[in-house]
Amino acid sequence: MINFEMVSPDNAKDLYLPVMAEIIKVEQMTELETLYTVALPDGAELGHKPGQFVELSIFGVGEAPFSISSSPTMPGVFELGVRKVGMLTEVLSRMQPGQKVGIRGPFGNGIDLENFKGKDVLIVAGGIGLVPMRSMINYVIDNQQDFGKLHIVYGARTDSELLFEDELERWTADAGIDYRVTVDQGSSEWTGPTGVITTLIPGLELDLANTVCCICGPPVMYRFALMALKSKGLPERNIYMSLERRMKCGVGKCGHCQINSSYVCHDGPVYHYPEIKSLQEAL
Repeated sequence: MINFEMVSPDNAKDLYLPVMAEIIKVEQMTELETLYTVALPDGAELGHKPGQFVELSIFGVGEAPFSISSSPTMPGVFELGVRKVGMLTEVLSRMQPGQKVGIRGPFGNGIDLENFKGKDVLIVAGGIGLVPMRSMINYVIDNQQDFGKLHIVYGARTDSELLFEDELERWTADAGIDYRVTVDQGSSEWTGPTGVITTLIPGLELDLANTVCCICGPPVMYRFALMALKSKGLPERNIYMSLERRMKCGVGKCGHCQINSSYVCHDGPVYHYPEIKSLQEAL
């Protein structure tokens, strides 16, 4: 989270001044989603928490916020999962390794890792919501000694839209991970479950008092995921939500992401559910 009271005239410019970073790798995941591996100059570390985002700019085209998909444990580089939906992402989709982009950040309120350590972790990710949640998933995997059991519940509209397929296979094969996936509508080749993501929650075997959950997905998913988790008996105090929506400037200035008195880019994207219950528009 950015503490505006701590921003002095000497460092305030850093909030708005992009650093030129190099695209190291481009991996097409689906028809619309691409994973970019990016390196800051001189091997600098981004220094992010799971759940945070950066602002990526292409000069002469524009700037937009993108979730950081890699774990903070990944050395020297970071990864961004990007869906092609507009002019900037269209231009970005044509860029190749070796080309430069502007990076500001990391921004936002990420996952408070201390509140998850020593506990079982449940990740509920719908669609492109897996992009930021993958950062937390891989952080937990890389620091298994600090956490209990890892549960991953993932849903997509179709099996052709599933992201990170190689990693999904590894999660399936890992006896230490309870990984469950469903698609709303499967192709003729799909052999897994079909149905909305909330159909997977009742069957979870959870230590309810010792499980902390983070949810991220399309807006329509939150209300029903919360209902399913509450019906399961998971305490509200153990639920966190990533509400990535309508963000623009990244520093709480433009008001584009404002929900009542909260700025998602500054107070979120990750919220503790008891603190956001009153923001009904977000749920």
